[in-house]
Amino acid sequence: DFRISGLSPEPFRHLYGLTDAALAEHGARRYVADSKPGFPDRVEVRDAEPGERLLLVNYTHQPADSPYRSSHAIFVLEGAEATYDRVNEVPEVLKVRPISLRAFDSDHMIVAADLARGDDVEALIHRYLADPATAYLHAHYATRGCYAARIDRA
Repeated sequence: DFRISGLSPEPFRHLYGLTDAALAEHGARRYVADSKPGFPDRVEVRDAEPGERLLLVNYTHQPADSPYRSSHAIFVLEGAEATYDRVNEVPEVLKVRPISLRAFDSDHMIVAADLARGDDVEALIHRYLADPATAYLHAHYATRGCYAARIDRA
């Protein structure tokens, strides 16, 4: 069994409702979704509906003290509160795009990585989590390299 988790809204709440100028002071920008798919939220782990507002922020998705420590731009649905947390369910947003799955060990080093799309995402999750060397997985949107979600054994 596996668990896919979105981000907590807590680190982003202080940005909700800020003016564009105030967002810029935080290195963030507001976008309005104009297509679907196109704007994947990292809290609810879904594509925003056209007309919904999102914040583009830099987020440290790999905070571990390892060579793989990393941050990158992500979208957060403005006002998102319900963190995605499901067992054995791959959300649609991870099926409609090419996904880079990265398997990390307990030292936060990559032990395996590959690309998948559609139903192949779940198969790759199972394959990586079957390896006892894998501690957890990160899913990234392959084309832009942005962090998408964390995957753990359930």
